[in-house]
Amino acid sequence: MELRGKSVLVTGATGGLGQAIARRLRAEGCELTLTGRRADLLEPLAKDVNGTALVADLSTSDDVDRVAAACAEVDILVANAGVPGNGPLEEYTVEQLDRVLDVNLRSPIVLTRLIGERMLERGHGHVVFISSLSGKTTTPVTSLYNATKFGLRGFALALRSDWVPRGVGVSCVNPGPIAGAGMFHDGGATLPAGVKPRTPEDVAAAVVRAVVHNKAEIDVADLATRAGATLALLAPQTAARLGKFVGADKVAYHLAEAHKDKR
Repeated sequence: MELRGKSVLVTGATGGLGQAIARRLRAEGCELTLTGRRADLLEPLAKDVNGTALVADLSTSDDVDRVAAACAEVDILVANAGVPGNGPLEEYTVEQLDRVLDVNLRSPIVLTRLIGERMLERGHGHVVFISSLSGKTTTPVTSLYNATKFGLRGFALALRSDWVPRGVGVSCVNPGPIAGAGMFHDGGATLPAGVKPRTPEDVAAAVVRAVVHNKAEIDVADLATRAGATLALLAPQTAARLGKFVGADKVAYHLAEAHKDKR
């Protein structure tokens, strides 16, 4: 797909990844609608990229429906919004569980269903899901987060089989550790030795590549991290033991503690 002149909805635009994605898409000539919960961050960003700010909380079905109605005619949906879902499952209330599931999994599925309908009618469009390498590999105290990211990745890959023959591309972008933004950065985690984080701009570049070349899936991580994720798909128990050996468990426990206030 040629990006210049295309209309795009980017959810979760106020986070570091969302901001980088918005700025890169604007540089590619796209017309942007941006969503986020914080008007104080969203509105200045929208002004910077000559876009439209749409303040919304995607944990609420009414706001999801409102965003879908306002953006029914966009050419591209970038489903980037997400919240941490790490920590022992038994520490979550049902309401907290629902919020993680609603933001990370339900809202992108519903937005895709509602906005994608018009894409299918036109026979043209693209949906990009920002998932995670946590959709391929697991660590301790991340069962809820893993559930949403495994689910989002599975949804994306299966939907691609249905929609690509009808003219609508579907892609999944899977960031690993990102410097300066995202879950690892916000939680102040020290990564295992040898892991080289990527940048928000790398994620934004992957979004562009996914749309322009209609890629099914792009992992945004260094070689060692991508190799670990591949091993996790083939031999999950072996990968879990290796992860513990290199210190991934310690990172997971640190992040779970750091993100308690975001449940």
